[in-house]
Amino acid sequence: MVDSRFHSEAGPFTLGQIVEMTGAELRAGGDLDRPFSDVGTLEGGGPQDVAFLENRRYAEGFRTSRAGACLVTAEFADQAPDGMAVLITALPRRNYARLARLFHPEQTPVAAVHPAAVVDPTATLGAGVSVGPGAVVGAGAVLGDGAWIEANAVIGEAVEIGAGTRVGAGATISHALIGARCFIYPGARIGQPGFGFEMDANGPFLVPQLGRVIVEDDVEVGANTTIDRGSNADTVIGRGSMIDNLVQIGHNVVLGRGCIIVSQVGISGSTRLGDRVVLAGQTGVAGHLEIGSDVQVAAKSGVNRSLPGGAAYGGAPAIPVREWRRQIAALKRLGQGTSAPGSTKEGEAGKS
Repeated sequence: MVDSRFHSEAGPFTLGQIVEMTGAELRAGGDLDRPFSDVGTLEGGGPQDVAFLENRRYAEGFRTSRAGACLVTAEFADQAPDGMAVLITALPRRNYARLARLFHPEQTPVAAVHPAAVVDPTATLGAGVSVGPGAVVGAGAVLGDGAWIEANAVIGEAVEIGAGTRVGAGATISHALIGARCFIYPGARIGQPGFGFEMDANGPFLVPQLGRVIVEDDVEVGANTTIDRGSNADTVIGRGSMIDNLVQIGHNVVLGRGCIIVSQVGISGSTRLGDRVVLAGQTGVAGHLEIGSDVQVAAKSGVNRSLPGGAAYGGAPAIPVREWRRQIAALKRLGQGTSAPGSTKEGEAGKS
């Protein structure tokens, strides 16, 4: 059950409304007027809940589920238990997400500036802006219509926040232009100086970081993620990109549109990613590289050279994923004391 103390509730909805919302095909026998009050899991859902099945690993749970309705692919439709309304769709999980939003709409803030907030008189606030307690909005900052600045967040001087963008509690933003409908999660740090220095006989000395961070529309930046401002050019996060928690993006990095950057990834300065690049967890990317569009990099990989687009890579250093998997298989055979097919066994080496 979804805890109503933390999530708003908008149900119930009829099965007919759910069919209309998802575009799913209702298997014969379903009652379009049957009400449903919530979404749920296969294991925990009850007669008034809508669940989903997309991974065959959970097929047994589907066959014994008590959920009143389920979004499934045609492959599993005939395995549904008696009494379950079967909603056939090619994309069960995506349609479940739509239903979750229907039953539990996103929070909307009260449009007000809290008395404990500090807003510089030269800042510009659009219609419907919410500024929480302890938040700071600096001189010359611009908050677009419906922007939501949560408690203790800091919006630096001249920063621009687009319409409908939410900045989570304790986040700090400086030297940045943030687009519309973004979500900057709690504790994120955007626009701090990049890690730039030169060396002389006395040790390192800092190079001024004179660029900005440009975050385009519809971007999410996860909790405690850091995005450094550019050293001279800008650091750019492309439209629709999703950045997980605990990611480090260095100065002058450019992400294309629709990139997915998973937790604990580090991208060094001046590297450029094309559109729709996926970097799985704990991947490290060296600086001054070019990563082509539609590249996918496996978790814990190390990228130390530019990668052509449209391919998958893995390993450290990262290589084409099929080659990487062959290497892993060969190492496994070595560890088991066996040899690759056609090779000389270790025990017979040197015999001739």
